[in-house]
Amino acid sequence: MVRAVLIAALLLAPGAAFAQQSAQDPQAATGQPPKRVRNVTLTGDQKCPESTAEEVVVCGRDDEPYRIPKTLRNDKPIPAQNQSWVNRAATMDQVGRVAGGIPDTCSPVGAGGQSGCSMTWNRQFAEDRRARRAEATPPAADGE
Repeated sequence: MVRAVLIAALLLAPGAAFAQQSAQDPQAATGQPPKRVRNVTLTGDQKCPESTAEEVVVCGRDDEPYRIPKTLRNDKPIPAQNQSWVNRAATMDQVGRVAGGIPDTCSPVGAGGQSGCSMTWNRQFAEDRRARRAEATPPAADGE
């Protein structure tokens, strides 16, 4: 009698587990692949939508969606040999303007050369402050 009860329990146990699985996930019960897989990017405290019998929802978090990853950020100046010819031509044009004393160039030569000195000083101050801040901030750890 005990042996019959044990055999019956063993035979019914996998069926009960299968019945629970099919009640929780109808797609797994059919054995067919899902008709649609949807990727969702969550921000803030959003919750992942529930998967249905016809689609599987894959969720991922993105805390800074509009930022370049820290490992790819580079704010150092580009060396001259790596710049495009357009940037090189613009630099040569600026050098020519300063040498010619054109207004807003901060040059001792020419009628309006001194008018650009304050703009040049402000630009140099901003670059110096940016460089000091870059030195003061600790480097980002890998994986951030």
